[in-house]
This record gives sequence, structure tokens and C-alpha cells, in this order.
Amino acid sequence: MSADPATTSLTKPQLGIERAPEAPLVPASSIAGRTLIIVVAIMTFLASLAAGGAVLIGQASQEWRSTVSREATIQLKPATNRDIETDIVKIVQAAQATSGVADVRAMTKRESELLLEPWLGQGVNLDEVPVPRMIVLKLAAGARVDFDQLRRRIAEISPNASLDDHRVWSERLADMANALVAIAIFLLALIITAMGLAISFATHGAMAGNREIIEVLHFVGASDQFISKQFQRRFLWLGLRGGLIGAGMASLMFLGAGLLSRRLAATPSGEQLEALFGSFSIGWLGYTAIASIAVLSAALSGQTSRVIVFRRLRRLA
Repeated sequence: MSADPATTSLTKPQLGIERAPEAPLVPASSIAGRTLIIVVAIMTFLASLAAGGAVLIGQASQEWRSTVSREATIQLKPATNRDIETDIVKIVQAAQATSGVADVRAMTKRESELLLEPWLGQGVNLDEVPVPRMIVLKLAAGARVDFDQLRRRIAEISPNASLDDHRVWSERLADMANALVAIAIFLLALIITAMGLAISFATHGAMAGNREIIEVLHFVGASDQFISKQFQRRFLWLGLRGGLIGAGMASLMFLGAGLLSRRLAATPSGEQLEALFGSFSIGWLGYTAIASIAVLSAALSGQTSRVIVFRRLRRLA
């Protein structure tokens, strides 16, 4: 005997009914979620610019010091009682005989005058002006030159000659670059601190908006670890999204600056920028730093929210 269809329909389990997905305590589509993503993206972008700028300055400083350390200059001032051309020949011979000097080139009178044009302007008659003559020394890579001995030999040839090994200038460049890098690191620390404060405020706001739910979960026996992990996962995801957006924008900016500098390399302004900052390429070190900041933004978002929620639940207990 077959069962009654109505009875069968009542006794069968309702297999078509599906469990509704759990709604997160802090939805990403909410105003608070979108705002946090925007704030984290902006902070990550600024932090990435600071980190990339520090890498850029450090690389440029190394290039400056490397270029300066491979050269030395001898300045010979003209005197009425001496033949400057004869002194130049003797000084060049003495420099060429010095160990570690790869090349010696004496600049002509016209080349020395051109060095003064940026300060004196063009069209100035320098025939009556005692323009010093410059001798440029190219040093061999990795060689140690005895500059003290070379100075003594030059002084014996002409008392009006002086040798500059650019050591003082190199130290000043290093100090300036280190100061700029320290400022960039300080700004990076400030930005990360501001990001942490923003995440803290967002967490407090999310807890205030879900206060009843949190209290119910707490009083029905949900562990503090469980509730805090819900916030940690949600804020970790929001921080990761914001961090990736900010890091991506910063990476595109540095890539665009590098492409633009290569296009402007043939222009006078481009040559000046390249002399100061190189090719605007932060290299793998810079992009690794930017990626690390994106990961740090996500980790900071998750961990900060977890600590705040855990402390708040301890107060409820």
C-alpha cells in the first residue's frame, strides 16, 4: 500500500532549504569597510613613496660617491713669474707616474673658462682674468693612491698647484644622503602609526555598531578567541585590499617616473635629473620594500583589530 502523498511531503526532509551564509561583522561593502580600504590604500601609497624615495636617495648617493671617488682634480693658478704650460706638462707627468692613476687629462684654457660660465654668464671676456687650469685624474678601480706623496711632488713643481681628492665632498654627500634617508624612515614610521590609529578607530566603530551581536555571542558561550578572530579575519582582508591598491599605485608611479626619465634623458633637464637621482629606477630592493609594506598593512590591520576586540571582551567578562 502506497503512502499518502501529502504525508510523504510532510515527512520528507526539506533538502531544498540551504543554510544562509554567515554575514561578516564588518562587511566590506559597508561604509566603514570601504572607508577603511581607502584609508589603508592612501597610507600604504604614502608609505611606499617614502620607502621608494629612501631607496632612490640611497642608490643615487652611492652613484655620486662612486663617481666622485674615481676622480681627483689638480688646480693650477696662473702666476706672472711662471710658465703655466710648462708646469702643466710636469704635473701631468708626475700624476701619470703615480701608482693607481689610470688617466690624466689637462683641460685647455677654453675648457676652464667654460666652467665659469654658469656663474659669470656668457659673453664675458676672460682674457684679463687669471683663470685657473684644471687637470683631471681618473683613478683605477679599487686602487689606493698615495695622495700625500702626489701633493708633495706637485708642490715641488709649482707652489700655485693644489690637489683635491674629493674626500671632503664625498663625506658631505654621504652625510646629506643619510640625513634624507633618516627623514624618509621617520616619515614612514609616522605614516604606519597613523594607519594603526585609523584601524583602531575603525575597530571601535565596528564594535559599537555590532555591540548587541557581540554581547549575545559572548553571553551564549562564544569564546573571546572566536569573536576576536572574526574581526581579525575581516580587517586582515580589508587591510590586504587597501594595501594592494596603495602598493600598486606607488609601483605604477615609480614605473612611470622611470619611463619618463628615460624619454627625457636626451634633454638638458633630463640629464640634470639623471645626474641627481639616476634613472628613477628603485630596482628589486625598492619593489620588495613596497610589497613588504602592503603585507605589513594587512598584518597591522588584522592584529590591531584582534588586540582591541580581545581587550574589550575581557572587560565584558
